Formats: sequence, C-alpha cells, structure tokens
Amino acid sequence: MTADTMEGVECTVLRASLGEATLIFNEQAGGSETCQPQDLLGALKALGYAAQHLPTASPEDLKRVLAGVKGTVFVAGGDGTMRAAAMELAGREDVIMGLIPMGTANNIGRTLGVQGQPLEVVAGYAAADVRPFDLGRVTGPWGEDLFLEACGCGAFADVLAEYNPDDGKSPVRAVQALASTLGTFAPMDLALRVDDQPLPVQGLAVVEVMNTKATGPRLRLATHADATDGKLSLIRVNADDRDGALAYLSALARDDFETLPSVQADDVRRVQIPFVGQAFHVDGEVRAPEPGMAGTVTVEVWAGALRVLVPRGPERTVTGP
Repeated sequence: MTADTMEGVECTVLRASLGEATLIFNEQAGGSETCQPQDLLGALKALGYAAQHLPTASPEDLKRVLAGVKGTVFVAGGDGTMRAAAMELAGREDVIMGLIPMGTANNIGRTLGVQGQPLEVVAGYAAADVRPFDLGRVTGPWGEDLFLEACGCGAFADVLAEYNPDDGKSPVRAVQALASTLGTFAPMDLALRVDDQPLPVQGLAVVEVMNTKATGPRLRLATHADATDGKLSLIRVNADDRDGALAYLSALARDDFETLPSVQADDVRRVQIPFVGQAFHVDGEVRAPEPGMAGTVTVEVWAGALRVLVPRGPERTVTGP
C-alpha cells in the first residue's frame, strides 16, 4: 500500500497485494435474491483478495466472527447490517470495512458514493482508497450509544416512533409519518451547548445531529454532511418559522432541506441537549423517556472511528437503483 492525500484527507491507496478478506452477508437484504455469497466471493477473489465467507445467524455470531478477523471486512446488506458490523469494528486500526450496499435506503453507502448493483460495487474496489469514517458518540440518561447516521430529538424522533421500522421498510409510509408529525408537533425550548458555547433556542421542532447525508428511510436532512471530515452536522428546525409539511416534503425530494428558511445547519464536534422528557432516536432505534429520567444528552464526534474502503474518485457514483 502507499499513502496519498485526497481532498485534504489522508488515505491509503490499495495496490496489487490485497491480502485477507472476510465477507459478512445478510441473507434478508433486498439484493440477496439476485446476488449470493458465492457470487461476491468470486468477484473478490478475482480482484486478488484471499476471501472467505463467514456465516452469521445472530448478533452473537457476528461479534464472535468479527473479533478474530484481519484485513478487509466486506459487509453486504442494508444500513442495519452496516451498523451492526461497525459497532464491532469501531476503533480497530487493523481492519478495513468495505461496504456492499444491498438494503432499501443505503444511507451509509450513498454518503460515501458507494452505489449500484453488488457485483458492480465490488468491481469498483479494483482501485480504492482507505479513508477515515467518523461515528457519533452519545451519552444520555439511558446510557451510552454509538451511531453511524444520526441522533436527535423532536419531530423526526417522533416520526421514527410512528413509522416503526419493525413494521417493514416503506418510503411512502415514512413520508406519511413525516407529514402528519410535522403538522402537529409541539415545539421545544432548549438551552443547547454547541462546541462548549451556549446556544439557547426557542421553538425547536427538530434537533438532529447527522453523520451521513440521510437517515431512516432515506430522509436527506444534511446534504452537505461528510462522514470523513471529523465533524457532525447539526440540523435545527424552528417551529415558529415552520414552512409546512408540503414544503418539507418537496425540499427532501429536491435535496434542498437545508435551504428552507426554518432550517439551520452547522458543522460541529460536540452538542449538549437538555433532556426534558423527550424521545431520542439513535440511528433507527428510539430511546423512549422513562419516569425519573433527567440530565443532559451529549453527542460528539468520534473522528476516524472506522477505516472504510472507497472506490477511487471523490465523486464516483455507480449507476444503480
């Protein structure tokens, strides 16, 4: 391997000797009907990897398998599968994570520009860079969490609770939940601290701390987000200047959410949010308030927590669904 700099980010360019690789494959993912582990193994071996597939049927299996891996771990599945693997690989400098998005939203892959059919994505790794990928750390009254996509409170946490991913993934149902929740949400007055500076805000409908450009069922709230820059994106929606559900939905469709008059976006490293009994979400999981909970929710970036493989070219996009 050789070290290069791309767009100011230190990265390692993969050359001919690629070494060991492990494939983690989610058989429940959307693309699994047309692409099986043996297909991906063949493609990885054709690139020069000494690749093996290690089946995992439970979170315990995944934890055990990833504890002993070396080299590159290719994760084929949706955002939930990516998150589960990342939680086990975070902080390890001896392992690189390669994404093969096969889910519905694929928010993590899209943020990195890794898109397309699984075999096309693997082919794109013929020349690739190893880049840092940030995570978010959360400390709240309920304990500690990590996130790949986003954490927040307000309308979108309520949207997620109403949408309930356990009922199955549906962008249409997500839009319906978004429209109904934003139309009736009661605003919050919160004395935020951002990068250790006070920021009292009245009438907040949404507080989202984003690592990727989108979260949940492809809700693109932070189109400028860069999960490799050592920062998070703080998105705030002011309820007093609310633009209306139709304006929000139209802006999301145009990737213009941050340009709405009621929306403010800032790059931050640390956010402290008073806990006043509101629901929070951490990626796709809701942290519902419990009696007696009080305190502060602290969200901060864990810069470069993962090392991820990205096909060459800062604006590369593979044609695909």
